[in-house]
Amino acid sequence: MVFLLETLRLGLNNLRLHKLRSILTSLGIILGVAAVIVVVAIGEGNKRAALRDIEALGATNIIVRSSKPPSTGSASTTQSFVVNYGIRYQDFRRLQHWMDDARHVVPLKSIGSEIRRGPSRTVSQAFGAVPELQQAANLRLKPRSRYLTPEDMASAAPVAVIGSAVAEQFFPLEDPIGQDLRIDDVVFRVVGVMEPIGFAGGAGSALVNRDLNKDIHVPLTTAQQRFGDVVVRRESGSFSGEEVELYEIYLTAPDTESVLDLAARIEQLVETGHPGMGDVQLIVPWELLENAKKALLVWNIMLVAIAAISLLVGGIGIMNIMLASITERTREIGIRRALGATRRHIVSQFLVETGTLSTVGGLVGIASGIAVALGLRSVVPWLMKLPVFQGVSDGSFKLEPQITAWSIAVSFLVAAGVGLIFGIYPAMVASKKDPIEALRHD
Repeated sequence: MVFLLETLRLGLNNLRLHKLRSILTSLGIILGVAAVIVVVAIGEGNKRAALRDIEALGATNIIVRSSKPPSTGSASTTQSFVVNYGIRYQDFRRLQHWMDDARHVVPLKSIGSEIRRGPSRTVSQAFGAVPELQQAANLRLKPRSRYLTPEDMASAAPVAVIGSAVAEQFFPLEDPIGQDLRIDDVVFRVVGVMEPIGFAGGAGSALVNRDLNKDIHVPLTTAQQRFGDVVVRRESGSFSGEEVELYEIYLTAPDTESVLDLAARIEQLVETGHPGMGDVQLIVPWELLENAKKALLVWNIMLVAIAAISLLVGGIGIMNIMLASITERTREIGIRRALGATRRHIVSQFLVETGTLSTVGGLVGIASGIAVALGLRSVVPWLMKLPVFQGVSDGSFKLEPQITAWSIAVSFLVAAGVGLIFGIYPAMVASKKDPIEALRHD
């Protein structure tokens, strides 16, 4: 015990006598550990955000969507035409009849070309829906809000439930509930506001090809009576129309184990009315969720491997400094050997020094990594608002780093191990110094 304490005291005392050298030596370990923690935190945050967006669609949901086929020709600016494609009511009835094991079979109908209120206007992202959509799509409402009801459907009521982004755009300083909103020339009374879904710019937005926070839902019966099946898109000098009976159908599987089997059956059934699925596509969030998990796992492994190179560089730095230190301290080693120190004593002293450098560097790196990861949450949105980034980002970009316990533990253990491993060779070199030659060293 006395030997261990004395060796520890000598090692720490030598590091204290060379503070700047000790700090610079451990800097590689500090940066390596911090890099591992920050990189893993960013990767984990992005993974959770992506999975959250995909899961928000419903892990047991299967979405059948109308998809406009590629244009087969070009039209002049004076031409007018209507393209007929997508899901038909008979497809919906067929799915209702044959998919009796699905918990929900819910239709959505795209309506309108423009949404406006006063001077504010935007391209329509309104849909005729049914009350069951709230359960099928996991929609949550803000206080004082309600969703569509069977009474709204029976009376074809002109009421609407709007997304959070629509509420912010058209009602920035007032309560939307009870206010009016126009879809084309039809006036709707707002009866509900949906909670933010979190799709803006995220994986879910790319998946559904739209930001669900900009959705407006009205009763399907109202949509059928007031808008019909043709949606007209006006442009300068021309207009084009799209005749789409239904935009989407949500089907909910009983559980996650039956999702893929149900999806295969749905595809076969839909393909009977749409050979080649040229104007219809199938979206299976559960399948995409599993693929996303695998892809993000590979991405995280790659990021950690890149960050681990910093730890390796830090270990090489420790070895180089300790080898230089051996030359500088040759006479000290000779004196210690002459006074009775064994090779084991010399090895222990140098291992204490390298172990202390790597351990302290690891602890400082952990603190630095956590601080940087947490700081990114507030710093990155501020940076994205600077003029230099205006063309790159709309200012809504943000990071959600998630610090993980395993990254802290692994990076610290690797840092301590790297210090000891790279310290063994210098320690062995020092212990093999001949005492007489060491004493003669100038």
